[in-house]
Amino acid sequence: MSYGGPAGLPLVNAMTPPVLVLPGPVTRDEVRGLSDDVRALLQHGGARVVVCDVGGLGPPGLAAVELLARLQLAARRAGGRIRLRDPDPALRALLDLVGLPFEMEGQIEEREPALGVEEAVEPGDPAL
Repeated sequence: MSYGGPAGLPLVNAMTPPVLVLPGPVTRDEVRGLSDDVRALLQHGGARVVVCDVGGLGPPGLAAVELLARLQLAARRAGGRIRLRDPDPALRALLDLVGLPFEMEGQIEEREPALGVEEAVEPGDPAL
């Protein structure tokens, strides 16, 4: 006798990544503890990604860039990565400026507009 398995779609265990909320301005002493938290979430939680909520991080500066770079390094060493949630546009620009690529939550995919589609119409332009 053979068993064909259950009918329908296979069961998938959807896993939401753990979230680490980064508080306001972080001091150098706190960076080590946050790096340890990222490593622990990746190693003991079984996740491959840790979401870092950076909405309350405060004004972007080099201290924030250093913190995120260290957290990413800790995550890579543990076999994972971090994803940023709610980053300030200025923080995004600063990370791009220093050349640190980070995955952002809810990031819109950039692509070319479809051919034959105008993005803006000037008054008096003939209709196509």
